[in-house]
Amino acid sequence: MLKKRIIPCLDIKDGRTVKGIKFLDIQDAGDPVVLAKRYVQEGADELVFLDITATQEKRKTWVALVARIAKEINIPFTVGGGINSVEDAKRLIDAGADKISINSAAIKNPSLISELAIELGSQCVVVAIDIKMENEEWFVFISGGQIATGIKALEWAKQAAFLGAGELLITSMNNDGTKNGFALPILDAISKSVPIPVIASGGAGTQEHFKDLFAQTQVSAALAASVFHFSEISIPVLKNYLKTQHIPIR
Repeated sequence: MLKKRIIPCLDIKDGRTVKGIKFLDIQDAGDPVVLAKRYVQEGADELVFLDITATQEKRKTWVALVARIAKEINIPFTVGGGINSVEDAKRLIDAGADKISINSAAIKNPSLISELAIELGSQCVVVAIDIKMENEEWFVFISGGQIATGIKALEWAKQAAFLGAGELLITSMNNDGTKNGFALPILDAISKSVPIPVIASGGAGTQEHFKDLFAQTQVSAALAASVFHFSEISIPVLKNYLKTQHIPIR
């Protein structure tokens, strides 16, 4: 069995790391370069950088900041936000990103997934999907969770994988920042329906939440932000705990 990954997420706004609850009430969480260096030292398996307002502000990701972080870390580095073309993606890869993450742009132009996969290789292409439960059904939202698409989450996950995504990053807006646990049923359904790794995001609050995620779904990795940023959960302690629970962990 492939070992599970623990991934801190740097949500970036105005050059700072921020964190919200259900995509709202955004608060400062620190210097992204300082946090990135700390996570390498603590044994994080990968790092994700999401420029959360790039799409809404119709601008490109902070390339200079990406380059600064990339120089300080030696773990796989995924960058997303405002990527609308192969050229945008290449600019970030050149700045030091190992993978790029697309979200709204993939919904608006699904062929972009295939173009990126052909140009960069599927292993470099992460499709991020923000989902929200409404009327007992999970739907996809874009533009930082601001716009409903009417597209069902499971159908879009399957299509993204078919088009060439190498990995999916699924964030439950209902669970985001609540620290009440991950959205296990939909994460289980998606991870069983696609032939590529799934990263789960939204809801981590305790070590047990990570255990439940890995024990009850087939997701490959758990992503979290505030519990790591504010040292509520230590990555080394979390990994040791998961090993005692017989979860295969890196």
